[in-house]
Amino acid sequence: MSQQVWAAQALESFDAVVQATEGFRSRPGQRLMAEQVARTFSSATLGKVDADEDGCEAAPTRSIAVIQAGTGVGKSLAYCAPAIALALARGTRVLISTATVALQEQLVNKDLPALAARMHQPFKFALAKGRGRYVCKLKLDRLAGTGEAEEEADDDLFAEEEAAARAKRPRHETEARMQFYSTMAQTLSKGAWDGDRDSLDTPPEPEVWSPVAAEGASCTGKHCPAFSQCTYYDKRKELVGAQVIVANHDLLLSSLGARVLPELDNCLLVLDEAHHLPATALDQFACSMDLSRITWIERLASRGLRIGALLEVEEIADIPKHSAQLRQTLQDLARIVMDVYGAQLKSQPSAWGPARVRVPRGELPEPLIAPLGLLAASADGFLEALRAISKALRAEMRDKPDEAKRLSTLYAQIGMLAPRLEELHATAQLLLQDAPEGAVPAAKWFTLETDGDFIVVKAHASPILPGTTLRNHLWSAVRGAVLTSATLTSCGNFDFFLREAGLHGDEAATTLEVPSPFNYAAQGTLVAAETRAEPKNATQFTAEMVDALLHDIARVEYGALVLFTSREQMRQAVDALPTAMRSVVLVQNALPRTQLLKRHRERVENGEPSVIFGMQSFGEGLDLPGRLCESVFITKLPFAPPDDPVGEARAEWLRAVGRDPFSELVVPATAIRLAQWVGRAIRTEEDQAHVYCYDKRLTRTSYGQRLLKGLPPFALQQRAAL
Repeated sequence: MSQQVWAAQALESFDAVVQATEGFRSRPGQRLMAEQVARTFSSATLGKVDADEDGCEAAPTRSIAVIQAGTGVGKSLAYCAPAIALALARGTRVLISTATVALQEQLVNKDLPALAARMHQPFKFALAKGRGRYVCKLKLDRLAGTGEAEEEADDDLFAEEEAAARAKRPRHETEARMQFYSTMAQTLSKGAWDGDRDSLDTPPEPEVWSPVAAEGASCTGKHCPAFSQCTYYDKRKELVGAQVIVANHDLLLSSLGARVLPELDNCLLVLDEAHHLPATALDQFACSMDLSRITWIERLASRGLRIGALLEVEEIADIPKHSAQLRQTLQDLARIVMDVYGAQLKSQPSAWGPARVRVPRGELPEPLIAPLGLLAASADGFLEALRAISKALRAEMRDKPDEAKRLSTLYAQIGMLAPRLEELHATAQLLLQDAPEGAVPAAKWFTLETDGDFIVVKAHASPILPGTTLRNHLWSAVRGAVLTSATLTSCGNFDFFLREAGLHGDEAATTLEVPSPFNYAAQGTLVAAETRAEPKNATQFTAEMVDALLHDIARVEYGALVLFTSREQMRQAVDALPTAMRSVVLVQNALPRTQLLKRHRERVENGEPSVIFGMQSFGEGLDLPGRLCESVFITKLPFAPPDDPVGEARAEWLRAVGRDPFSELVVPATAIRLAQWVGRAIRTEEDQAHVYCYDKRLTRTSYGQRLLKGLPPFALQQRAAL
């Protein structure tokens, strides 16, 4: 079948779904986007490539569309309907990746069921999450009792870890945690809970969830005695028969080459909330290691020796040498870091998180290089021994299925600690990476913090260009993809996003901007409210801004959202609230997010004013239509924190090669963030809203004019300082 026929049939399927939707409203922008999706996916070469007449493998056609779809376009339907129709016609699958669990669940619980009910061809869909979001039944059963080991001490999976953790916790907290695990186990056994952390009424804190989370390093798969009741593998089975899989960017990047998701050269890939992809890539390929808390190395060595001896693994002979070398080298590194950077680290205030010092130009001081080389070599040797033990354990499991529980426990003992060793190895290697002249260096930095009376020194390293990382690891494997979001252009063009995403100059990539159907000029007003103080003068500016903010939110009749750029700024605003207004304001983190939003909706529905105070995470993804958000207050332009070591390293490199980091990096990134914040205001064609910005740089500077170009065309109203 020809590309044109595939594309036409995909569009017919989209049109049929739209017409079958009750109360549908014609959206030219939505169909324009659907056309681009159909064109893109029909032209990509998928799967094995046929040889040409000379017997050589022909180059596959890659096709990638970058589509900015403004709020109200209906982008989920615009990509889902044609993509699924094409996948069914071509005998392949659709992989949708989002940035947030919230959008994943919206697609799986709402959008895809509605679409499946209207499409002529049936299809199955499934949700894919990382293993760590599911419970490990073996761990939960073990912790749901007294909290003590059921096995002998030698076979105890967490003996040392639990003893140390319990010693730090008050007795009542330990008892509450055991009760929580017990309740969780009962709910799971009765079928009232599916084992997914996100489906719990109140998802537990990471330190409570971590001990029972499923983890690849300690999982024995089909050899596990609880395999038949394993939530994670049950969910994996659902993926096998699904034509549409909904994942997230973290899982997509962390599982490259791991066969967890469909092969990228033989599926149709949709990246929704694609503006998050570059930051996710940096997070995925960054690494760190603790130079101070190293007792785990001895435990790992002890376990490796004991289990290796049981299995008669010859490679364990060098484990004591590697273990001793690692411990000594980490201690040496911590001492050298403090010798070189201690004065800088100790001079920083501890109230603002770990003290941090970055290595200029990524050029490590000479005293650190030899120990890091020794560390990398010792970690590599240790890992080789552990791989031999793991291989022997898997072979033993195959041969002795009746000993599955004991062998699974032994495997987990190694697996629980091995990732720390892998992280040591990766961090040492990236820290040692030298950038040839003119090449891009990695960001390298050290941190200092306290854990009780203990001083903790850590080493960190990260790539600084997400585009290069994505080009090498993702786009080299992808044949057909659509990237979409409401905010992909920056200051009026796609250049910044294309560079960040690794698609700048890629001949396979095309761009399309689909405007929102909303009449922003009639529906909203952007109030540029000035202050006398310069925003760079934080003390005076914040005091003046808070006065103006309190004056404005006192007039809020229904719902409003205030977005702050720092916790300190928000704290000062909360402290300044008059008594009468305190009952009106809901502050982020004072309640769990779902409860806070529920209370906000209840107040507005009852005709009461309700104002949410929030930060960056409330600046996007919140959908508060109509009266729920009639005003958005932006306290200051949302520039990234100035002390981000990766951003600092990148700015340093740009300056070194004669480029301007502020114009090339800071302003475009801020433009995308600001557009997201402003986008909280108008959510439907009936909404009327005001957006207030108290930062006069928006209208008084040349870069402010660039930022304005990236915002919806609101009616602009300038207001002098009160």
